[in-house]
Amino acid sequence: MDIYFEPSFKLREFFETNKRNFESTLLDEAVNVNHKIDEILKIGNIDLVNNAHKLIVYIINNEDNDLQLFAKKEGIAWASHAIELTFKLEWIQAIRRTLWVFIHKYYDLSNQYRICDFFHLEAEINTRVDMFLNTFFINYSTYKDSLIDAQKKLVENLSVPIIPINNTISILPLIGSIDSNRISILKEKVLTEVSELRIQTLIMDLSGIASMEQVVTYELIKIINGISMMGCSTVITGLRMEVARDITESGINFSPETKKLGTLQQALDEHLLHH
Repeated sequence: MDIYFEPSFKLREFFETNKRNFESTLLDEAVNVNHKIDEILKIGNIDLVNNAHKLIVYIINNEDNDLQLFAKKEGIAWASHAIELTFKLEWIQAIRRTLWVFIHKYYDLSNQYRICDFFHLEAEINTRVDMFLNTFFINYSTYKDSLIDAQKKLVENLSVPIIPINNTISILPLIGSIDSNRISILKEKVLTEVSELRIQTLIMDLSGIASMEQVVTYELIKIINGISMMGCSTVITGLRMEVARDITESGINFSPETKKLGTLQQALDEHLLHH
């Protein structure tokens, strides 16, 4: 390795002058990440090599605020593109090792090495590397959690799709199993949508429900009663034989005011003709 050095060099100048040597050593240290650099750049527009140089500058110049802002930005970028954290951890540790290799060379060449200086520098450098890692992981986790929450809410909304047919009639097709969590979401969404959209008739199609537990039937009736008090009538369509049997055996009955029709098409034909 051909290291260029002048006695007048400060530590930052030494790193800037030997930038290419630093990159070469860093890539040798980061065995696994080395083969992923182009892929990570393509996936998340994250330039690992240039970012390593930025990090070194922030560490050497004691620029803690810029270092933390940079770590936050990096954490969000890695979370939003779902890049494996193992690569980031290996990369930062490779930067740490390479940084110390070049610091050692700098002090050897400058003949400034003193044990007290070394311990002071070691505390500063490693503290800042750890500061970057901590800030990165905190922001990675926070942003990742917010993404998961947003996706969960999206799935919840998709699981309760209220479809307006006209200004007064909407359809609620229910598909799959309904557990206590989903019925709770269903209750909140239906009451909110009936109020905001001023729905007068809600056609609740249950043809996609294969079975219904007693507690779900009871909660469904509470939802129907709730929107009834808001001036919205309910039409139940598509009850399967198995679901009808479950409801009958539970001893719970829908209100006589709740209309039941065999199919969704029947409900649409009947209600759209009258509107």
